[in-house]
Amino acid sequence: MASEYPIRPISPGEYPAFAAVHSHAFNSAPHGQDRRERALALMEFERSLAAFDGTTLVGKAGAYSLRLCVPGAVTPVAGVTMVGVLPSHRRRGILSALMRRQLHDIHDRGEAVAVLWASEAGIYERYGYGPASWHAAFSVNRHEVRLRAHVPGDAGLRLRIAEPGASRDDLARVYDTVLDGQPGLFKRDEAWWNRVLAERDPAPTSTPLRCVIAEDDDGPRGYALFTAQEAWDEDSFLPAAKMAVQEVMTADPSATAAIWRDLLSRDLIEQVRADLRPVDDPLIHLLADPRRLRARVSDGLWARVVDVGAAAGQRHYACPVEVVLDVVDDVCPWNSGRWRLAAGPDGSGRASAPGLAPPGGYRAVCERTAAPADLTLPAHALGAVYLGGTRLGPLRQAGIVIEHRPGAVAALSAAMAWDPAPWCPVIF
Repeated sequence: MASEYPIRPISPGEYPAFAAVHSHAFNSAPHGQDRRERALALMEFERSLAAFDGTTLVGKAGAYSLRLCVPGAVTPVAGVTMVGVLPSHRRRGILSALMRRQLHDIHDRGEAVAVLWASEAGIYERYGYGPASWHAAFSVNRHEVRLRAHVPGDAGLRLRIAEPGASRDDLARVYDTVLDGQPGLFKRDEAWWNRVLAERDPAPTSTPLRCVIAEDDDGPRGYALFTAQEAWDEDSFLPAAKMAVQEVMTADPSATAAIWRDLLSRDLIEQVRADLRPVDDPLIHLLADPRRLRARVSDGLWARVVDVGAAAGQRHYACPVEVVLDVVDDVCPWNSGRWRLAAGPDGSGRASAPGLAPPGGYRAVCERTAAPADLTLPAHALGAVYLGGTRLGPLRQAGIVIEHRPGAVAALSAAMAWDPAPWCPVIF
């Protein structure tokens, strides 16, 4: 039983054993010195959890204290990470014990939401997490694509090739401008920027991370981070280099067009690959033939509502709504039961006057109620729809959400949907 494996936070001196479990669980090579130092700079030892078999560390989980953009607001969340169990100790309940203990700790800290990247999609639903954002991976042959004839332009905008580390302030200025309106992004401090700027394509022939910035006289408006692999066709001596785009962040349409025009027109590049892109990426609409943008969509951030009332009140809503939710949550039992969610100018669920939603959407109040339920949903479904990137309708069609009052699912789905779609470009 899992009770045989006591759980507690680790000390800095126990980090090597903590990291060794990660290496075994993920079949990865041990961290080099640079990567180890970056990991330690982000490590919050008070938020670490380790399970022990006697004196041997056999399972672990951690969390980052993030400030995440959710629809209409930026709020504290737990960024769950470093979850793993030694292969020799699987199927003993250790993971379940770690996850349950962690959720109780998150609740005690007053964080209403937890998010994570799932190494396997089948693991985390049982703990109340649902796929709340999606990302696209694009692959394009450079000679097959061109931008549309009429794309946004700005005569005052110019491009500058820059060294990524020396340009961190410029990159952060763009990122922070985008952050407030982009659910799924989280605030980056120096340690997070160090990690982002240290990452590169794992191929041994790749260049160091490179950067191009779009700016005008008032400062930066967009940037791209990328690497390239030099390659040539040995028979024809034709160029066959590949570019791997790590991150593109832009604050306005003209900067978006300028950055992508540059990346897709580089000489000697045969193929451009861009992973972890938003599913509503404007690049799709910038191309004259978007079919040439070969795309694959996969799950991104998974979200877990740890406190229903607080979480519902932290995010905003696209339109007024009033609905009674019957939440089923065996892992966090304090969430179970009926909740009245009302979004509107005064939390009533009624609009004060016809017209567009106010900037930032409508605020909401979510409180306990004895009223009959309009719909019943499990915790993982509530997590899936929390960031506005997963709709309730398909969950109802799949039998995951049960509608008791006709129209309740459509009303709540419309209120929780958000533009832009949630997107997180960094796996943590």
